[in-house]
Amino acid sequence: MNRTTLSRLALAMTASLMGSSAALANKTATSNFDVSIQVMSTCSISASNMTFSSITTGTTSNTDASASLTVNCSSGTPYTISLGDGQHYSGGRRMSNGTTNINYYLYSDSTRSSQWNSVLVQSGTGTGTNQSIDVFGRVPAGQSVVFTGGYADTVVATVTY
Repeated sequence: MNRTTLSRLALAMTASLMGSSAALANKTATSNFDVSIQVMSTCSISASNMTFSSITTGTTSNTDASASLTVNCSSGTPYTISLGDGQHYSGGRRMSNGTTNINYYLYSDSTRSSQWNSVLVQSGTGTGTNQSIDVFGRVPAGQSVVFTGGYADTVVATVTY
């Protein structure tokens, strides 16, 4: 065999080995997939208690108190806050001692000119941090309170978003 023939044979064997090596190599295929998440808006609400100062029996004068609602809604989330009528409602909100009642009103402003009833709502937009909303209460003058003791009511504050 001459040198040219040997060179051709060597090239053919090298190509053959490379080809079989390529035939044994791993093959690959690819695919894409999406990654996603849905971020839901949330809101929470909590309330401080409203405690009126002590009064004596007889006819009441205006007695005022306040409470605070704390609302925390996701940033940009619109919400409304409503207040229930209370558990002793009968034509109006009442605190009860089980036998008698004392009427009271809730307001959305410190001048007590905008009554906050179960139909009226306060609205806002969440910031992602706590927001404070004041509730102003009044036991109106002119009620006759005969019995001593503790009077109470429970009002439900609801945030809707």
